[in-house]
Amino acid sequence: VQLQASGGGLVQAGGSLRLSCAASGSIFSFNGKAWYRQAPGKQRELVAAITSGGNTNYVDSVRGRFTISRDNAKNTVSLQMNSLKPEDTAVYYCNAGIRRNVADPERDYWGQGTLVTVSS
Repeated sequence: VQLQASGGGLVQAGGSLRLSCAASGSIFSFNGKAWYRQAPGKQRELVAAITSGGNTNYVDSVRGRFTISRDNAKNTVSLQMNSLKPEDTAVYYCNAGIRRNVADPERDYWGQGTLVTVSS
């Protein structure tokens, strides 16, 4: 099972990007959970999360600008990022819980990271 993140790139301040993360391989169930980011010289931080019931939570610095969504039937979790700021520059990682078969417990999987660079 692999999680493949995409959508990162270089954007000017005020612009938008949409990150997507898709799972592939032998998948019985998919539970898109969250996006994290890690800026140079900083610890990884939780940016946005979505619960099994669909409730969302955001770090204060992105609330109102970022939106997390998922489509468990399509094995994807996404992050729409608007009004981007230079301080949003980081490598972004997706996180999902996946069961490979009916007997498998849900395990955490991580995407490989996608770089977002916001220029001023």
